[in-house]
Amino acid sequence: MILSPQPHKGTLNGILLVAIFAAAATFISSLSPIQSLGLSPLVIGIVMGIFYANTLHNQMPKAWQSGITFSAKKILRFAIVFYGFRITFQQIAEVGMDGFLVSLIMLTSTLILGSWLGYKVFGMEKDTSILTASGAAVCGAAAVLATEPVLKAQEHKTAIAVSMVVLFGTISMFLYPVLYTSIFENATGFLHMTAREFGIYVGGTIHEVAQVVAVPASIPNAAVEMANDAVIVKMTRVIMIAPMLIFLGLYLSYSTRKEEEKKDTKMQLVIPWFAVYFIAVSGFNSLQLLPLNIVDLINEIDTFLLTMAMTALGMGTIFSKFKGLGLAPLYTASAIFIWLLVGGFIVTKLICA
Repeated sequence: MILSPQPHKGTLNGILLVAIFAAAATFISSLSPIQSLGLSPLVIGIVMGIFYANTLHNQMPKAWQSGITFSAKKILRFAIVFYGFRITFQQIAEVGMDGFLVSLIMLTSTLILGSWLGYKVFGMEKDTSILTASGAAVCGAAAVLATEPVLKAQEHKTAIAVSMVVLFGTISMFLYPVLYTSIFENATGFLHMTAREFGIYVGGTIHEVAQVVAVPASIPNAAVEMANDAVIVKMTRVIMIAPMLIFLGLYLSYSTRKEEEKKDTKMQLVIPWFAVYFIAVSGFNSLQLLPLNIVDLINEIDTFLLTMAMTALGMGTIFSKFKGLGLAPLYTASAIFIWLLVGGFIVTKLICA
């Protein structure tokens, strides 16, 4: 029957399955040992999803797959739009031109350099290279999620990028406090960093928002200014995800122009409208029309939706698809990490001097 409710029931069951996994990931992330590691529910969600994909996947009804796909595609776009409630334009203004320039330079250079290294130098597939670079350039797993629809990448490529971002973001979270207390704080000359400079450096180079928050908190007697600058610079990078995605869409349209002309077909302009809506939501949030408790509630719901999307992406990640990749993802992510660590330090010192 055309109007049979069975397909819809299967979709709903698939969405419910993803929601249950996401709820479990949210609970696990709230445990103290997990919080001390700075692991977000998004990361835990994709790990649980990958476990499901490689163990229980064949035991579930195939009709449920449509619900999993819906969570990975539709819910993802919705969640990215409402991610704008985490940002205001006033936050960007507060950090000043120094923080803005560090954010802009590091985002642009990391995206271009990382994509080029992965694809041209280490021989990694183009989509995976861009996804890995975007995660490091902007805001970790959430940026990978936001970039995936623009590229129309496969789930396992997203999982590879997320795993690399999580690995090196976690290393950064533990390494940066050690560098500051053992070198930057007490050094003289170019190596010395003030609390404000280090805050900008942290916000401009570390992958995840949670990791940025954790670094100043790990430094004994860290100045409040350091934590504030780190978070604000990080959120400046986050809001830049929208223009990044728009430019990426334009680039994809331009890069396929010759191929489309050969086929004598009209080239379609790829514009990620959810990124435009993200800017609109950020602008609305900047007006501060909603009470803070309502905004907090929206952000909590949005985090859960992002966790659902990440979990669903993990559910499409089969280990057999990783064959042939070798160490290219690790080499690419390592090179990006070195650029963020060393290049970010130099950029921050030159701009803040």
